[in-house]
Amino acid sequence: MRVLITGGTGFIGSRLAEKCLARNDDVVVLGRQEATDAEARNSEQLQSRGVELVLGSLIDRDRMFEVTKGVDLVVHLAAAQHEMNIPDETFRAVNVEGTRNILDASISAGVQKFVHGSTIGVYKRDVVEVVDEDTAIMPDNIYGITKAEGEQLVRTYFDRLPCVIIRISETYGPGDRRLLKLFTAISKQMFFMIGKGDNTHQLIYVDDLIDGILLAAQSENAPGEHFVLAGKERLTSNEMVSAIARAVDVREREWHAPLWLFMLAATVMEKTMRPMGLQPPLHRRRMDFFTKSFQISTTKAQEKLGFTTKTSFEEGARRTAHWYKEYGFL
Repeated sequence: MRVLITGGTGFIGSRLAEKCLARNDDVVVLGRQEATDAEARNSEQLQSRGVELVLGSLIDRDRMFEVTKGVDLVVHLAAAQHEMNIPDETFRAVNVEGTRNILDASISAGVQKFVHGSTIGVYKRDVVEVVDEDTAIMPDNIYGITKAEGEQLVRTYFDRLPCVIIRISETYGPGDRRLLKLFTAISKQMFFMIGKGDNTHQLIYVDDLIDGILLAAQSENAPGEHFVLAGKERLTSNEMVSAIARAVDVREREWHAPLWLFMLAATVMEKTMRPMGLQPPLHRRRMDFFTKSFQISTTKAQEKLGFTTKTSFEEGARRTAHWYKEYGFL
């Protein structure tokens, strides 16, 4: 197939591109012109392996109609997500109107399947029950709000385009930069837990996620559905940190700092620095690691897609630490 991956120079997108190459797909990735260092490195590696790189933005409607020509499968992963110093309108322009552009372009190009990457960030912050596809969504930040709006938009295209929505859990593995700071702090024995550390995570190893994405792209049961993809294990922050400490071969620190103090600091920094266009060094979304808890059911994905995960967090953390060391990050 000819596969287009939006956000294809990012962590998940670049690993997906490599997997598609391995199965002899013709791969096109849409990347940003204002690429980060990580995205630039991923771009170079992908191009060296025969991937076609197209630079452009989702909000450039004409560009989307160009890049989808001749494409069989679109995996839409691009989004505005971690930037704190941009206005809310930018999130909506990219995550909603940009999604509309790529949907319309896909219809025009006769795309056979459209996989829309969403997030567990559409659920509310403090979920006490087990989360699945039928759990009410209550996002609490502009990223989650616009991703939920993007999902709703995709549903309006179900009768015109074979679409499937996947909500992606915390993803990690070789190539990830998001958890690098955590691995680095633990390896230097500079990490300390904020709060009790008893909130739960249900991460998914990147290769397991990619298997799920491709199952969603291939399954006849997928169009018109949405699925949550997550790993099997439910780990507390304390258990997660312990596993990383073993992966980097250090003894973890057991000191805990008061949560309320850091949440107060994060709130103050956001309210004072963001209006000035400055990136706060600490903000409430960064505190999610210490505050949010998730218990996720993947029963629907297992039954309809045949989805399963193979990698434990213990093994995944070891592989991730090895990659960080190989590339000189640790």
